[in-house]
Amino acid sequence: MNGTGSTAERRIVVGVDGSESSRSALRWAVRQAALTGATVEAVTTWEYPAVYGWEMPLSDTDFSTAAEQTLAQVVEEEGDPARPVEIGRRVERGNAARVLLDAAEGAELLVIGSRGHGGFTGALLGSVGQHCVHHATCPVVVVRDTAHQDTAHDTAPQDTARAEHADVPAAGR
Repeated sequence: MNGTGSTAERRIVVGVDGSESSRSALRWAVRQAALTGATVEAVTTWEYPAVYGWEMPLSDTDFSTAAEQTLAQVVEEEGDPARPVEIGRRVERGNAARVLLDAAEGAELLVIGSRGHGGFTGALLGSVGQHCVHHATCPVVVVRDTAHQDTAHDTAPQDTARAEHADVPAAGR
């Protein structure tokens, strides 16, 4: 229930960019939604490539359609038929962190992968994740994809997706 006494829709927002980490985040969100009776809103974003110094003609690439196709494919592949959870899809043009924060307004949770398709492969948490953890108005769950990490130090079997960090926004502390 929200502050006005009416029943609010239970909603979990998850950022999906097609990376293994975002796929793990989607699987985690679907499992959580099945446990809590929530719906899942899978969100992906796109932007035109940045060009500096001189004008470059854009190709005939339809970035919006490509993003929609990627999101549909990931939802289809990662949805769990054993857990019938409603998964909505949302594609928006804009900065990924900003779009995710806006989408998560009023949500129970924002779920993100620890790393997307960014260029800093050694980073534990990508820039979008960092921004979301610090600025979201709802709790944030960062899911780490452990299927592709070096297991030389880990001898115990692990689930391929593990919630690494959950943070309650500063306003809620």
